[in-house]
Amino acid sequence: MVVAAAWLLMPGGAWAQGIPRDLADKLTPAQLTAYEAYRAARDPFERQFKIYWQRVEAKRDARKAKRLLGQEYDAEDYIAVQPPKYAGPELPPEIAKIVAEVKPPVPERPLATVADFLANAKEQYGFVPTPTHRARVQTQVCPGGTGRRPDQGPGGAHLRAGDRWSGHLRHAIGLQSDHQDGQADLVRSGLRAAAARQLDERAGQAWERFARRLLAMAATPGTPPERAEALKAKAAIVRRMLRAARSIPNEWSHHVRFAGTPPGLGIHALNLDADVGPWLQVLKLRGLKDDAANAGRESLAGAEIELMNLAGPRTGLEMMMPVAQNMPTSNFFSEGGYYRNTIVREKTAAELLKALNDRMEVNVKKPGAVEFAQIFDEVAGR
Repeated sequence: MVVAAAWLLMPGGAWAQGIPRDLADKLTPAQLTAYEAYRAARDPFERQFKIYWQRVEAKRDARKAKRLLGQEYDAEDYIAVQPPKYAGPELPPEIAKIVAEVKPPVPERPLATVADFLANAKEQYGFVPTPTHRARVQTQVCPGGTGRRPDQGPGGAHLRAGDRWSGHLRHAIGLQSDHQDGQADLVRSGLRAAAARQLDERAGQAWERFARRLLAMAATPGTPPERAEALKAKAAIVRRMLRAARSIPNEWSHHVRFAGTPPGLGIHALNLDADVGPWLQVLKLRGLKDDAANAGRESLAGAEIELMNLAGPRTGLEMMMPVAQNMPTSNFFSEGGYYRNTIVREKTAAELLKALNDRMEVNVKKPGAVEFAQIFDEVAGR
């Protein structure tokens, strides 16, 4: 019997198109029929899905070119429909198990957690952050800060929920938005930029100011000797982290890779420290405000600041533009970032902004948030 190359003879006389022989040998005729029906629906969807995200990337590149040329965006610069959703038959569990045995899926790289930050900080730099809730608030209203309550700043929805360590960090680790314009921020959404060297001298100077401020705190009259020594040691650690961050090439791709290495992960732990973390948040907020002001937006609502923090300053501002407000959020995030964050999916830019505002309104009423705001007001009043 002559068999075409794309076909395999199955047990019981069944024929399968394009199915690997090792998988075909494990399927019964009934299972083969179900698998073929699944692939007949799934394969066209996957092609459509791939094409959709390729078009999104192409439109994003075209907008970047327009921006560099000083040209305005129009509706044709965006994909106006949401990503395709699979609506065909699902693969029965017993068949899915056989498929996984024949060709195990590539495991996803797990996202780093706060525990990873802490472990690498201790191993790489001998650094253990100091978690102090009140100090975090006091630093945000001290001279050089913004004078804004924490519910008006980046990560506000999470800070106001009362997580004294970094609930906003746990959230932000999965953002992975595709913007590449936040490289001058010291803490890019509280995460990757904190670990990766920034692309301008402003950030490096800020790190040095952090070290000098720690030393000034250590030299303040009345500081207990043990505390003074701890602050001096922390200043030295900050400088070591800066040297590590500056050891890599001055390119974004190198920054991202470094952020996932043990030295990079260790630097993330600065966000958790009572002496440094609040300064990072103040600097982040100031940077967002400066970016907005430079774009002609002198006043921002809390949710708008949160959107800039989530998507990146330039991308967030773009999402607020009239031409972009009704466009799907897929236009503004990488495929991975889009699907990792439930708040982003299947919304327009305007709907995402509303969802952020709604989340902030809920979280601001939680006990930890109320306590946080009370402490802030108490310190500000003094």
